[in-house]
Parts: sequence; structure tokens; C-alpha cells
Amino acid sequence: MALRPALLDPVFAPLSTLTGVGPKVAAAFDRLLGEPGRPARIVDLLLHLPHASVTRALKGSIAEAPVGEPVTLAVQVTAHRPSPPGRGRAPYRVLVEDETGDVTLVFFGLPPARVTALLPIGARRFVSGTIELYDGRRQMVHPARILDERQAESTSESEAVYGLTEGLSSRLVAKHAASALGRLPPLPEWQDPAWLAKAGSPSFAESLASAHGSPPDSTGEERPPDPARRRLAYDELLASQLALALVRARTRTRQGRPNAGDGRLVAGIVAALPFAPTGAQERALAEIRRDLKADGRMLRLLQGDVGSGKTLVALLAMASAVEAGRQAALVAPTEILARQHAERIAAMAAPAELRIRTLTGRDKPRERRETLAALAEGRLDIIVGTHAILQGEVVFRDLGLAVIDEQHRFGVHQRLALGRKGEAVDMLVMTATPIPRTLALSAFGDMDISILDEKPPGRRPIDTRLVSAERLDEVAEGVSRAIARGDLVYWVCPLVQESEAVDLAAAEDRARDLAGLLGENVVGLVHGRMAAREKDAVMERFQSGEIKVLVSTTVIEVGVDVSAASVMVIEHAERFGLAQLHQLRGRVGRGERPSVCLLLYKGPLGDTARARLETLRRTENGFEIAEEDLRLRGEGELLGTRQAGMANFRIASLERDVDLLAAARDDARLIVERDPDLTSERGRALRLLLYLFERDEGVRMLRAG
Repeated sequence: MALRPALLDPVFAPLSTLTGVGPKVAAAFDRLLGEPGRPARIVDLLLHLPHASVTRALKGSIAEAPVGEPVTLAVQVTAHRPSPPGRGRAPYRVLVEDETGDVTLVFFGLPPARVTALLPIGARRFVSGTIELYDGRRQMVHPARILDERQAESTSESEAVYGLTEGLSSRLVAKHAASALGRLPPLPEWQDPAWLAKAGSPSFAESLASAHGSPPDSTGEERPPDPARRRLAYDELLASQLALALVRARTRTRQGRPNAGDGRLVAGIVAALPFAPTGAQERALAEIRRDLKADGRMLRLLQGDVGSGKTLVALLAMASAVEAGRQAALVAPTEILARQHAERIAAMAAPAELRIRTLTGRDKPRERRETLAALAEGRLDIIVGTHAILQGEVVFRDLGLAVIDEQHRFGVHQRLALGRKGEAVDMLVMTATPIPRTLALSAFGDMDISILDEKPPGRRPIDTRLVSAERLDEVAEGVSRAIARGDLVYWVCPLVQESEAVDLAAAEDRARDLAGLLGENVVGLVHGRMAAREKDAVMERFQSGEIKVLVSTTVIEVGVDVSAASVMVIEHAERFGLAQLHQLRGRVGRGERPSVCLLLYKGPLGDTARARLETLRRTENGFEIAEEDLRLRGEGELLGTRQAGMANFRIASLERDVDLLAAARDDARLIVERDPDLTSERGRALRLLLYLFERDEGVRMLRAG
């Protein structure tokens, strides 16, 4: 970021530099908009647009108020229920009512004195917010607005509703957003004037001001698209597609080297397999080998469902590079996944006598020195490891192909770092999370895509059932019977420790309960807060069958392969996303035993949660599940956390703005064709756009040449 234009310094300043943002408010904004090691900045608030508005027009009575939609109600305060003594993190609840019924207002972390001042018993208040059902009762968590009768008379007709965190209100966010808009410097126009005129779009600054000042209403009525929001969505999509186009152009124009030989090693491995590759595997391999033989550099995404055989395709691709006299590397996000890959690959590659070793951060010093020497001298064909492979001391004799598993766990910078470890390195990245087409085009538009949409024969279907959490004792008894039969069991919980703020199953408590029922030595526990060495030790005991039940959080979501595991229990399944549930379910069904996945839910289920669980029960097709997940949940979480600005969007919605995505992709390609170094007047303005939306990997590619 050191080379970011000075013009943008005012908007990349910390939010704490805004007048009125004291330490407490700054800390709240950091929680809402910051990232680990980086406080919230003014640009983060500028791009944090309100998602709805509330009006002071009353929406009927409590009994008539719709669940899940913003409403404003006239109520009388009847009772306060403070947090119990010693449980400061428990919510403070206030009961309010009208002549038709009551609703509970719920507050987390708000000082009791503040609650009592806002809502004195007996007072009439106008409350705005979204009603939810909890244990069958109506509640409103952190109302967006609480007004007395005098305030209601003098308040504007509508008020923006922002995404919030503890310590912030929509009114406070709106106030500081208005202040942030004043820090935005005059910027040159980066959009095509003809497009702006046709779309009726205001300038970038005018669009931001309009989006903050005139949020969408919450009536649910169809309205014409807002030109300001459409403009901002297109800005964001164009920044993303332009960054991808620049990366792609720089990668493809670099001279490549042939990285596939005569096919003898590939043929030898395939001939020795106890099964025939699927048509999808053969098709993907043909696409990859065609790229490896070409003069240009390969940059290809291999995406396939759980159990579709990506590891075999990766091995055959790496064998192709070895045929050409070069080396290959496979990088995985965790040590246990890297070692699993190495074991599978070594077994399948034995007929070809490929020389394979692992490299992780936990190797003993002597082993590490031997591996590094063998790699540098060319006595190793394939190295399989973790981020350790990216370190500067790792030198290859002649790296020709780099394979990255679970692409969303790595950033573009790491991908480029691996590519620099050899001359004309071809790149194959893999993901086990099927990605909807629009999302793939937005996040991986710099790559060609191969899809594995078949599963190898013999893969058993998984019996997926929805089970009420009220039947927890029956499930535990079923687990006891399963381990008596010799089955291994996963039990997944959404939290590590019990929280007073939310009523979810905690992994530590569940492990303790199951150990009391099944025996201390039968149950193991893994979660993300454990040290890697400790986590791997528990996993190894589970893989060996020493532990029969593995209680965990979602750390076992990707890559863990235990063929004897045939039961998956997921508590509070209604709180997980569809793609995540599908990945968790994919941990079973990998052996000969019939497998079952029990989705424990706590009712009553909302429409979206029920639709997710019913979809999972109906199908095991990961691509169908991914499309449904995009429809139900949006793209925000489907690719994990934003890596180097490549994944999530703050303003654009791929479902709503798919037409803009296509236009932005075409525009970006045309821009790079005409002005590959972004040196024209528009090109220089587009560099500012890339920095504003933090797609500056494209600018770094320009600097790197």
C-alpha cells in the first residue's frame, strides 16, 4: 500500500480521525469494519452502505407485524428483565406491549442505566426494528430506533438501517458516514461517458452520498433500480474484473515452456489404478495437458464436488510435468491435508516410481535440510506441503507446475510467490467447494475452469436426516450403538465454549457430556483454538480408531479423510450455510460402510433455514447445492474470507447484478487490450478505482511488468 496515490490518503486514514469518533466508538467500528491488525478506515465506512430504511409510519399492531421485516410499532413498556447477577454477557430484556400482544426487546452489552433511560416502565415508545421468533416468542434484538412521542413528531420520515455491531446504532453510523463523505477528494471519472449517460448515473461521489442518504425502503414493493447504487455496484465489479484481466494478461503474455512429455508416466499410473477414471477426470486432464504443452502459461481452476477425484487429476498433471524433465509442487492449507495428499499420491504414483516427499513447518531440522537439498539438486520430482513451500529458502532445480489445493484459503500474492519459484511455472488451483457460475466468473475470471461433475463409481450415497434437537438423547444412544458396531463418528458444534449471549451447542461441553456417556478414552475434541500439533495428534488418534467419536467445530470441514467414519452429527445445523453443511457431510461416506448425516436443528425454523436443510436432505449434488446457497444467502460467504480483494463484494450482488458483471467483464478485457499499462487518462483514473476497492493486485502486476 506504500505506493498508493497520495490523493487517496484522506479516505484511507483511520476512522478515529473523524471528529466525534472517540476510543469507544472507534473500537466498535474496528469490530464492524476493521480486519485483524488493521483498524477501520474512512473508505470502509464510505463503502458500508445502508441495506434498508425504517419509517415512522406505524406498521399495524404487534400481532399483525410480519416476522423478518423492519417495522415501527407504538408500544407501552411493561417490565424489565436485567441480566442475572454474575452473567454480564447475558442479554437485558424489556417487555413491551400494545392492545394486541407483546414483544421482547433484547439488548446485548448496553449499560442497564441506558436501557432504563430509553425505556422507563409505563412509558409510551415508538420502536423500529425487525421482529424474530425465539423459542416461539416474538423478540426484537437491538431496535434500530427508540423514540418518545416528542421525538417521533420531529424525526424525519425515514432513517437508514446499517449493518451494526455492539456499541453502534444506525443513527450514529449515518452521522459519521456523512462526515466521511466530506473527506472524499475530487476524483477523475473512470467510467465511460457513454455508459454513464445511457445509465443515467451520477458521479462516484454523488452516488455515495445518494446511497447513504436515500437507502432502499423496506416495503418489499418493486421499485426501479437506483442509478446511484447501480453505479457503485458497477464500479466495484469493474475494479474486480479489471484486476483479474490485468493478472490474466500479465500471466498469459509471459513466455511458457512445454510442461508435458510423451504421456508414458500418466499412462503407467492410469493402467495400475484399480478403477477407471471418470469421463469428467479424463476431460479435465485433457484440458490441463493441452495447456501444459502450449507456449503460454497455464492458469486453470479445477473445481469438483466432494469425492469427485481431484487428487488423481492433480497427480496426473504433476506426472506430466515430470515427463518433461521438470518438478511439481502441491500446496495444501493444513499439515494434515498435505500429509493425506502425499499418502494418496505416493500410493497411486508408485508404478511410475516418482520421487515424492512432504515439507511442512513441523519437519525436524535434519529432515528439512535433506528435503531442501534433494529439491534443489533435482533428486525429488514432487513436493507436497503447506505454506512452508512458499518460504524463501525453498529452492527448486526446475519447478514446472504448481498445484494449490483449496484456492480460497490462499491469496493471489501467495499464488504469485509460488509461481516465482521457477521459470515459466504453470499453475493449477483446486477447490472442493462447487462454485456457482457467476461467482466463479467474478472471483476466478483470470483462470480457465475445468469441472469434475461426476463421482467415481462405488461412492455410497449418504442418508441425510433432519432431527429435532429435542431428540438429542436418542441421537446420543444411536452414536453409542454405532461405535459398538465399529463405526467412527464426527460430532460438529458451532461454538468452542458455551456463550451466555447465544444458545448454541458448545464443542467443549458436548465432548464432556459424550465422554461421560461413552467413556473418557472414546471421545476426542478438536477446534481452531488448539495448537496445530495438538490438533493433529487428536486427528491421528481418530484416524487410527483409538478415538471413536470426534467432537469438533468446523475445522474438519475440508480435506479430512477417514474411511471408517460413517456417522456425521451436526448440531444447530440451521446456523450453518448450505455449502458448509455439504462439505461437513462429505467427511463421511468414504468407505464401504453405509453412512448417515444427522442435521440437528432447534425449532421453530425460519423459511430460509428450512429451505437450506430440505435442500441438503434432497440432494448430494454440490453444484445444485451451491446455486441454491447463492440464491438463499448471497455470495458473501460462499468463498470464505476475502483474499487480496478477490472474493467478497461490499456493494455488488452477483444474483441481483449479474448483467453488470457480464458488462464489467467485457469492459475490463477491452480496457486491457487497448491500454495494457493503464497509462491513458482513463487508465490513470482506473488505477484509483483499483485502490479504492482494494483490487490493487492488478496495479502490482503492472509494476512487476
